[in-house]
Amino acid sequence: MAFELPDLPYAHDALAAKGMSAETLEFHHDIHHNAYVTNGNKAIEGTEWDGKSLEEIIKGTYDPKAVAQSGIFNNISQLWNHNQFWEMMGPDVSKMPSELEKAIIESFGSVDKFKDAFKAAGAGQFGSGWAWLVRDTDGSLKVTKTENGVNPVCFGQTALLGCDVWEHSYYIDFRNKRPDYLTNFLDNLVDWENVASRM
Repeated sequence: MAFELPDLPYAHDALAAKGMSAETLEFHHDIHHNAYVTNGNKAIEGTEWDGKSLEEIIKGTYDPKAVAQSGIFNNISQLWNHNQFWEMMGPDVSKMPSELEKAIIESFGSVDKFKDAFKAAGAGQFGSGWAWLVRDTDGSLKVTKTENGVNPVCFGQTALLGCDVWEHSYYIDFRNKRPDYLTNFLDNLVDWENVASRM
């Protein structure tokens, strides 16, 4: 069965007061995310991956030695990334649950140090990619960054939080100021209860 574009979990203008405009969501979700769905379905049609889950396709098509990943991987991984991204944000004021806060402090020293590490990863990702908070295979929390559509699934990690640092995610609202976008994402947009639920 073909993959479908999931609806946003909120209205297009629901994040506008928190720094992500309706125009950004219209371009990012309705056009960019939808293109990954359409192109991903076309790429897997008639292949061994037709009928497999997103995670199975990602794990099976990721090549750590490749200079450039395949069209199947790029589209399916970006489809998965965006499915998570919309759910990790929300329009309501979100307080970090104590369980998550405790784990972050144990891993990074403080919530502020975690945010600094996350912002550094996102700002330091050359070109397109993602910044992540992950639970690694040993159970520890780590901040990572990945190029293009590569994601924690490729490494057996659990994605707790991801921020899209492709230009289409922030250029309408923040122009070339990626660090400001990352700060706003952490301070205003993240649904920390969703992040905690992924632990």
